[in-house]
Amino acid sequence: MVVSPLEIAHAADVLRAGGVVAFPTETVYGLGADASSAAAVAKIYRLKGRPADHPVIVHLAPAHPLERWAREIPAAARRLAERFWPGPLTLILRRSASVLDAVTGGQDTVALRVPSHPVAQALLAAFDGGVAAPSANRFGRVSATTAAHVREEFGAAVEVVLELAEVERPVVQRRRQAEAEVDQRLLAGDVAVVHAAHLRDRDVRLVDEQQPLVGQVVQ
Repeated sequence: MVVSPLEIAHAADVLRAGGVVAFPTETVYGLGADASSAAAVAKIYRLKGRPADHPVIVHLAPAHPLERWAREIPAAARRLAERFWPGPLTLILRRSASVLDAVTGGQDTVALRVPSHPVAQALLAAFDGGVAAPSANRFGRVSATTAAHVREEFGAAVEVVLELAEVERPVVQRRRQAEAEVDQRLLAGDVAVVHAAHLRDRDVRLVDEQQPLVGQVVQ
């Protein structure tokens, strides 16, 4: 099923108006709102029943400047982004002064991701801004991988659901704490979250395309 340019344009307009849009990524469906609007982000939290101190990921188009969201971007973090974006990699960086507490849960860091799914990329390009988007499910429930799942979960409370039969790869979540290895599992479609605020260039080793990337995460 193909999402038309008119549907993308309408969804971007809904985001600009402070509405909520469900859209597919390469892992699961996301529940998106304008990351620069506290009122819009609050809608996500209300819909999900998500605790206010749980940050949400800001999704960006490939060409969107990271400096709009992060005040410090270590060289090693840029290398990770160049290697794995677009894709299911989330970088956690020190937030810029303009980033809302509603997005970060009041923390000094912000989570950023550039998805590779063509529908997500088209929406982000049309919107031309950051979209705060946790998974499209109520807090504590299984992540939605189809538009039907989203509608079953939220009904008409979500203004737009960009419909595909199913996301390309169901999510496999892996939590990494003080140390982590970013390896071929990431390339295979799993989710990696790298706390990159203190990541040092010597902590990242890039090899050729057939080999894994290994990262030492320093919190």
